[in-house]
Amino acid sequence: MHSISLLRWLALVFGGLTLSGPMLNTNDKGQTIFFDDFSGTKLDRNKWNVEITGHTNNNEQQAYVDSSATIYIAHGAEAEGAENGALVVHPRYAPGYKTPQGRSFDFISGRINTSKKLEFTYGEFSARIKLTAGAGLWPAWWLLGKGSWPEAGEIDIMEYIGESDWASAAVHGPGYSGETPFVNRLYFPGANDVTHWHIYAVDWTPDGLVFKYDGTPMFRVTRAMAEHYGKWAFDNPEFLVLNFALGGGYPAKINGVKSPYFGLPAPTVEAIKRGQCKLMVDWVKVEKTKS
Repeated sequence: MHSISLLRWLALVFGGLTLSGPMLNTNDKGQTIFFDDFSGTKLDRNKWNVEITGHTNNNEQQAYVDSSATIYIAHGAEAEGAENGALVVHPRYAPGYKTPQGRSFDFISGRINTSKKLEFTYGEFSARIKLTAGAGLWPAWWLLGKGSWPEAGEIDIMEYIGESDWASAAVHGPGYSGETPFVNRLYFPGANDVTHWHIYAVDWTPDGLVFKYDGTPMFRVTRAMAEHYGKWAFDNPEFLVLNFALGGGYPAKINGVKSPYFGLPAPTVEAIKRGQCKLMVDWVKVEKTKS
């Protein structure tokens, strides 16, 4: 979710890194050490923090707020197939919204994390997610290390910039951030694109990271690959993040849109105004792998 460079964009356009050779040896799954199926009536604040920020990275076009308009739990038909309920992160059109810092935005949205409440080192991290089509939308499911970026490490399990036939995974650390070579996308068949439910996961071990979409490995980064560029940044605790950004550097480099908002074209703005754009999460799970 940090800035994307031309090199990263080229890697995405031409398919990024591909899987070849034997996969990493990963341990059998062990016990579930975190699970949230959003079965309550509101977000569990014992697990999740709601971020409030007037500062945005990457020239994103939203302010993050703590509001039941942007972060809520849906049940029944509104959960769209999530049996026990779904977390909904719902960006809204709010022209002239002023942040506590005095900055002005025309959109508000949500971002939650588990920082200082639940942090993890190694395991399989997965979430069942349903997205909305719309150029310039930028929801994400990721892990972030404590401390300065990129030294603390960032694991982007799923990023989506509004083209409904693909989602991408990426890794950031010292010497491989922004211009990271570690980025890849997976294309979905038309009948089962990102507007359907999918499970986005990463298996994180001391030796590397294997990203899996619907249980199928789609990308790997090994310790040796990362250390070609800089220090391996993934031996320390990281926390979970779910957010819904709008526009910004990553979408703009793909769609080329400069107005009415950077990276966010008019048809998507209209869809946001109509309340049609949502990030829906059926469940989030962390499993400790056997050592």
